[in-house]
Parts: sequence; C-alpha cells; structure tokens
Amino acid sequence: MKIGVTQIVLGSSTLAESLELCNAAGYEAIELTFRTGKDLHPDLSAEELSAVRRQCDAAGVEIASVIASGSQGGNLFFADASEQAAGRERVRRSVEIGAALGVNCTLLHPGQLGVGTPYDEAWRLLRNALIELAPLAEEHRCAIGVENVWNKFLLSPREMREFVDEVGSLWVGAYLDTANMMAYGYPEHWVQALGSRIKKVHFTDFSRSKHQFTDLMDGDTDWLALMRELRAAGYEDPVIHEVGGTPETLAETARRMRRIVAL
Repeated sequence: MKIGVTQIVLGSSTLAESLELCNAAGYEAIELTFRTGKDLHPDLSAEELSAVRRQCDAAGVEIASVIASGSQGGNLFFADASEQAAGRERVRRSVEIGAALGVNCTLLHPGQLGVGTPYDEAWRLLRNALIELAPLAEEHRCAIGVENVWNKFLLSPREMREFVDEVGSLWVGAYLDTANMMAYGYPEHWVQALGSRIKKVHFTDFSRSKHQFTDLMDGDTDWLALMRELRAAGYEDPVIHEVGGTPETLAETARRMRRIVAL
C-alpha cells in the first residue's frame, strides 16, 4: 500500500510545492484539491490537466484521488433546485477531472445536514443524485467515494452499506475516514461491514478521552486490527493522511504511516 497526503491539509501550497513536500517526506501519492483561486482549480482546460498529470508523473507521485469544489457550492441534502444543480455539477466536474488525470476515485462531501431537512429526505435526495451521477462515473472509470464526515449523516457502518447498496452501482462507494466515527464506533467495524464498497481511505486518529483528533498513532485507533481488516477486504489502493502540520511534522507522519502499513 502506498502512503500519501491530501492537499486539504497543505493550505495554500501550489502543486509544485506539494510535490516537493511529497518527495522530501517520502510520500508516494497525493490527493489533489481543485478550488477556485488556487493554481489547481475546477476550470482547468484539458491541456492544463494533462500538464498536471505530467508534473506528478515526473515527480514520481501517484495521484490517488481528487476533490473539486467551485464557488457555486451546492448541498445535495437540500431539495432546492439550485442547490441540487450546483452540487451535482460539482461532482460531475470532479469526476471529469479525475478521469483526465487517470484517477479512479473522487471524494464527495455531500453537504451538511440541517434541521430543516428530515433524515429520510436527505437520504432520498443524496441517493437519487448519486443514482443519476453513477453512469457518468462508470463512463469515466472514476468512482464517487462518499466520505463519512461530521455532518450528522451515515453514522453507522450498516447505514453506509445500505446507502451504497441502494445507489446500486460499483462506481459509487465509501471514502472511509478512519477517525470520523471513533467518537461513537470503531473503524475496523466499518471495514468489516463495507468490504469492497470502500473506494479510498483517509488515515486520521482520535482520542476518545480527550474527544479530539490526534497525530497518527497518538490516539485510540487499533491500527493492527484496521490493517488486518483492510487487507481482508482486498484494499490495495493508497492510504491518504489528513493531518496538518509543519514540514517536519508531515515527515514524521509519513514515517508513522510506513509503520502502520507494515503491520
């Protein structure tokens, strides 16, 4: 399993700076974020995306996954037509970018569940959006990975499994964050329940007693159990950490990741 870092935690770093960090710290993969105002943004042309791919290839860093977000926003839990259109367009563009870069998955944070949308309605809205988007993901060979995030939705592995199965496409699955459930569950249970539905994995850690995220291996994650279950599920893609810090901290995180994947 390759180890990598997401640009989510690299602040305003350019692609060149991010790749330089990967090489210095020993990361083999990177998750690229495309945001308005960055050097990597959702409106890059096909030629510009080809240049991004060549730059990563030249650096010897695999593009593990992508995230695209535009200024239009979009919350797929809202019934409002403009919110749905913007949210679906964001996913479409992310899939297209992933395909242009030869990437097999894009991360989806569907939005924040609010008090105004009943849970079952949010489930229906997101499910229907992903049913519509699944053929595009299949066409481009770039899966949509729904991340378990702190958005008051999909709070158990059984829910995530049932949700993915209702969408009913091999090209829509789970993007597993290993600590986002630890206040109320265990990541190894999620891997057992989801199996091959897991498209990508974020490595994070969490202290239950302090109720806060920690550096990898400083929290309560049973990394041996987690790695055992990931291997049993047949997961072989890169694992991407989502822990910020100084260059020195990021280098130490890479060292810890190498220890974890060797378990």
